[in-house]
Amino acid sequence: MEAVPARARACVAAAAALAALCALPLPAATPTPWGALVLLAALYALCDQVVRRRFGGTFYPVLLAGAFLLPPAAAVLVPLPAALLPQAEHAPTLPRRVWRAARPALAVWAAARTHDALDGGAAVDDSVFPYALLPAGAAVLAFCLVLTLLDGAMHAAADRVPLRRAWRGLFTRSLAPVAVHGLAGLMTAVLWRSPYGPVAALLVLLPMGVSCWVFAQYHRERAAHQATIRALVQAVDIKDGYTRGHSERVGQASVMIARQLGMDDERVEVLRFAGILHDVGKLGVPTRLLRKDGPLTPEERRIIELHPEYGHEMTRGISFLGEARAAILHHHERLDGSGYPYGLAGPQIPECARVVAVADAFDAMTSARSYSRARPVETAVAELERCAGAQFDPRMVGALAAALRRHGWRPEVTADESVPGGPPRQRTHGRTTGAHR
Repeated sequence: MEAVPARARACVAAAAALAALCALPLPAATPTPWGALVLLAALYALCDQVVRRRFGGTFYPVLLAGAFLLPPAAAVLVPLPAALLPQAEHAPTLPRRVWRAARPALAVWAAARTHDALDGGAAVDDSVFPYALLPAGAAVLAFCLVLTLLDGAMHAAADRVPLRRAWRGLFTRSLAPVAVHGLAGLMTAVLWRSPYGPVAALLVLLPMGVSCWVFAQYHRERAAHQATIRALVQAVDIKDGYTRGHSERVGQASVMIARQLGMDDERVEVLRFAGILHDVGKLGVPTRLLRKDGPLTPEERRIIELHPEYGHEMTRGISFLGEARAAILHHHERLDGSGYPYGLAGPQIPECARVVAVADAFDAMTSARSYSRARPVETAVAELERCAGAQFDPRMVGALAAALRRHGWRPEVTADESVPGGPPRQRTHGRTTGAHR
């Protein structure tokens, strides 16, 4: 973000002005525990640098401890020294430094105000449990809400997306980790006020540091998984440009079906992988067949119909795919046993493959390509329902239809456009409804 957009600069300036206003009553705050403020500010700056450099995340327990220990106007100052230190991932710029200071300052001010309003300070001083959890929980909610509002506003300003879309899901995704940090912050504050003093309070941060490391490792592993998926999908898209974007949409439709069926999050993620990678075996099919104009010969079709087995072999060593490999292998099977590669029938076909088969056919019918026009969603669903029981699992078809009624669908053009003034390229569908190469 070297060239910061004007709207983003305005958002930074507004946040900075609000943070300054929050700190203005500081001289009137009585008393202000300057020693605790300085120590917490230095500790937050140190933890922020370590966590960002080592783990690439954020570390809020010290900030929230400040919200529980300090007056709101003093708590605003805790994140300021961290903003003055250089960032590991970017060359420091003035707007970025100001944002790094104003964003947590406003959040910790809101948390401190909420905590004070519920008389949380007395509960911390006297270690009154479980009552101390109530004001602390409310403070964590306020902290998380302000972060969500600020992050969504910045996303909308910098990337020019609607505010509603920018805020969607931010609060729910961030609440759980912030709540864990809030609990650590509360324990830090309670120990700080105890006879053991600040030194004992700092020991709470040790297990939190370990937790951050574990969490960062999980996210790195997840990022590696996503990179593997992207590389495979890009290779397929390059080889078979007619279906560019098809894999991602099949993954999206598979997720819609899985969620409608009430599957847990882990299975939903596996089905997303299955949908995205269902055609990865096309990497083993000669490009001339994938791009051939006109109908395929029986021999050429037999070669193309090997792509599920190729995909199954290609993904054999990718352990995190789990049952997604079964979907890659069997997504062209039919309930009546006339599909390929093994002619499985009915319940012999893995459930994940039956999900992907419906998602695959639906996107093939609703996507405009150079060899066929897109069908309306209602027409495609009617065709799936007509073939349910023979080709598709009626349960999966019903789940997709129900999900589409709830969420809708926006089909996209997936093929390269025809040359202006030239004839469209002709290709043929396969023998099954919505089938494609």
